[in-house]
Amino acid sequence: MRALRTLLIVVVVLGGLFVLADRLALHFAEGEVADRLKTSENLSATPDVTIAGFPFLTQVATGTLDDVTIGIDDYEADTGAAAGDGAPSSIRIENLEARMKGVEFSGDFSSATAADATGTARISYAELLKTAKAEPTQVAPGATAQVIGLSDGGGGKIKVALKATVLGVRVPGPLYVMSTVAVEDDTVKVHADALPKFGSIELGERTIRSITDFQQRIDDLPGGIRLDKVEAAKNGVEITVKGSDVKLAG
Repeated sequence: MRALRTLLIVVVVLGGLFVLADRLALHFAEGEVADRLKTSENLSATPDVTIAGFPFLTQVATGTLDDVTIGIDDYEADTGAAAGDGAPSSIRIENLEARMKGVEFSGDFSSATAADATGTARISYAELLKTAKAEPTQVAPGATAQVIGLSDGGGGKIKVALKATVLGVRVPGPLYVMSTVAVEDDTVKVHADALPKFGSIELGERTIRSITDFQQRIDDLPGGIRLDKVEAAKNGVEITVKGSDVKLAG
């Protein structure tokens, strides 16, 4: 009985030491991946990195992590805009969270690549508004219009607010247009479902759509992930991302 009790105590102690070593190794690895990602993506703040699964050390032995989640509060994504063309050179992506599966890594975590990744993020309406025409634009002789605001229109639509003037007189109140938002070839596109009326003035569709419709390309997301879907929501455009062979470091 005494020998059995001693054996049980040894097993418990060793088990506790293993768990402690496993958690310490996990904490170190999460920190290393976060630091590498901050450097490789030139981030202003260290991202959150969570490695799932227990025990961690058995994953280390195989050289592959089953499940890694990356969280970046703010990310400045390249828009591909040429200098001087009036378009913003970058756009701020908020609350980017990506879940990586099958992450193969080197022993010192200098390189890490995920087989697959999916995630979510948001572009605020204020940020997306920067891609619309900021100056009043002539849409007919004596009539101008410009986009002055974006908001949630419900049902996955964006409500676009326009300010219009006719013969130098401002049309009372904003004109509102319900628009569809979609993604195509890494580009977020906003397209008016129906065009606004400017009293009795006849407007060509192409002319007015040069104001109501706009788009923004988003390049260079972390690790090579790409836009998949977009949908208008309360606080901005919610986006989903996906990718394969996504580099976390190296």
